[in-house]
Amino acid sequence: MAKASDVKNGNILRFNGELIQVEEFIHRTPGNLRAFYQARMRNVKTGKLVEYRFRTDEEVDIARVETNDYQYLYDEGDSLVVMDNTTYDQHNVPKSLFGPAVKFLKEGMNVIVAFESDEPIMGSIPGSAELEVTYTEPAVKGDTSSGALKAATLETGAEIRVPLFINIGDKIKVDTASGSYVERAK
Repeated sequence: MAKASDVKNGNILRFNGELIQVEEFIHRTPGNLRAFYQARMRNVKTGKLVEYRFRTDEEVDIARVETNDYQYLYDEGDSLVVMDNTTYDQHNVPKSLFGPAVKFLKEGMNVIVAFESDEPIMGSIPGSAELEVTYTEPAVKGDTSSGALKAATLETGAEIRVPLFINIGDKIKVDTASGSYVERAK
């Protein structure tokens, strides 16, 4: 057990039986009252925001979380199979940890997964991905209005909106957070 004064932003705590990540941790000393720590924390599983005031001497349970780089191998139902890049161990990680960006995952991509006592609790993929366009309508000559977009299907099966000049077989860069077209891949 650690004291509240040992907590830092980004730490993962076991709080009321749940795992929460500290987003903001501020020491407050209001006038002639006792000092305390004001914490804004987010539940790791549900994403719900929790606010709490810790006494300076209050004991907290800081969870041991190991974060590592893994290589995405393949999709298996509701989970992804990833491989540790150093030990070559394979783990099944729920797709839900990656959120909506999971549709841009391509085999062989590196992902970051956080484990707390052999249970995956968080996952993130790179901010952008280079993917090939497998299907899109051909551009019509003369249809060159600026900013016009058309639907395109990528090699992962995801559908996004791309500019009119993009053709089948082109490689494009996609922002995985928003799911939007960034640029043609070089």
